Amino acid sequence: MRRPPRQRPRVRPRPRRQPRRHRHLPPRSVDAHRARRLTRGKPLMTLHVRHRGTALAFVVLFALGQALLWYAYYGHGAKVLIGDEQGYQDTALAILAGGPWMPSSIWPPLQPLLLAALYWLAGSHVLVAQIAQTLLLLACALLLRGLWRELGGSVAAANWAAALLLLSPPIAAYAQWLWPEIPHLFLLLAALRLLALARRQWLAPAAHGRAAGTAALAGVCVGLALLAKSLLSGFWPLFLLMFVRRTRPRGGWRAAAAFVLGLGLVTAPALVHGWRSHGKPMIADSSVYNLWMGLTDRWRSDYVQDMGGIELPAFLASGSTPQQRNAVYLGKVREWVAGHGLGNVLAAQLGRQYFRLFNAKTLLVSQLPGPACAGHLSTYHTAPWLTRTLTWLNHASHALILVAAAFGLACWRRRMGMLHLVVVLLAAYQLVLFAFIHVKARFLLPLMPFLCGLAGEVLARLAASRRAVGMCTAAAGEASGRSHTHAAPPALAASPDHPPGPGAARLLAGAALAALLLVLAFAPAALDRLCAG
Repeated sequence: MRRPPRQRPRVRPRPRRQPRRHRHLPPRSVDAHRARRLTRGKPLMTLHVRHRGTALAFVVLFALGQALLWYAYYGHGAKVLIGDEQGYQDTALAILAGGPWMPSSIWPPLQPLLLAALYWLAGSHVLVAQIAQTLLLLACALLLRGLWRELGGSVAAANWAAALLLLSPPIAAYAQWLWPEIPHLFLLLAALRLLALARRQWLAPAAHGRAAGTAALAGVCVGLALLAKSLLSGFWPLFLLMFVRRTRPRGGWRAAAAFVLGLGLVTAPALVHGWRSHGKPMIADSSVYNLWMGLTDRWRSDYVQDMGGIELPAFLASGSTPQQRNAVYLGKVREWVAGHGLGNVLAAQLGRQYFRLFNAKTLLVSQLPGPACAGHLSTYHTAPWLTRTLTWLNHASHALILVAAAFGLACWRRRMGMLHLVVVLLAAYQLVLFAFIHVKARFLLPLMPFLCGLAGEVLARLAASRRAVGMCTAAAGEASGRSHTHAAPPALAASPDHPPGPGAARLLAGAALAALLLVLAFAPAALDRLCAG
């Protein structure tokens, strides 16, 4: 007898749970709930209009800033190339004419090679390099936006950080000069972004196989950065921390090996050239020279009786190889420290170096027309009104970033991850290094993206608080109009979108740090009594 087919028991589908809206709000936050409701449905069109308006305002401000900088550079005759700028230009033209690709043991080779490649493609004119570096500056802003999101920043804070990087005249002007600052900044931000991505891929089982390739690309970026500037030569091994985990301390060896391989492949030609030419695998070595110049600097501002160009020929003539020159000047450093005392030397360095680093007389202001006794090179041929305008914009943007970054650092509350640790170590490494070597105001540029990020946190919070106050006030007015009662707008602390503000201790620490940075930025001329006769 055939059995009837077994029927599966019917399971009644579980009713889908409908989440309660804003159940995390206290019952008294009715007006806050209504304020957030204004951003849904029909009023969302207003949000889109506001965002389009913000984007349009940014584009207009960026265009105006670029127009002002381009007019300053070419409006009254092209700016004169100075110092290393002229050296990079001459080396690039010599490479195009068949000269050696790495003629110096002082300067890394990437910038003249990049200029030579651009000139070969589009003609030997500085304008070609300026356009390319402006595009790299835009890419730096995009990389900073993504990197700040990796660090836990909000979308608004990341947008503010990118905007500050692009709208600040002393930062944007670097794209028009021939120093390697913009290519180096692009490579540094790209390396950090790729390292963060490689770590996420390594920790995710589904993307584990792609981590090695991403790490190799990060190594290529770091290697190119070493060929642009020597800044990371003492730090790059610490990037391997991105492939370390407590539970799997050796699990990231493949990605770490790929990172080192990518770095080695890029730097190998320069290292081989250094071995053949000088008997040492090196790219460029001016560390001892910069240390000597940093110890003997007198002023807290750039280009005030600058001895760099005067001392360099003596350094090059002190020996036939980099090893001999370094030995001679290392002996002079030891004699200097022994003659002045270690404590006095450290006190003098702390009383001078960070004034030079954070100085509001940036490289832009230093090149504008002005008295030579105050460190003005007058390589720009700008009218007085344009000089005053650029100086005011420089000081305002510099002060805004420093003050907002001070409060952003003091009020930072996010959990620290490995990427945070690497960024903190990178900043600390630069601050320690700049306490001793010959410091220029342009050396602050590798730190500026992170200062812009911290400043963006504060500005985004202020903007969000202002919008929240407006929405809460509108909601309170709507409620009072309907119920004929007058209710006070709720406190911002009641909304989860706007957590309670920082405590008094954090605000006090931020104010103290902001005051210190402002003193470092604006006091050097008064402390040195420049042009006082």
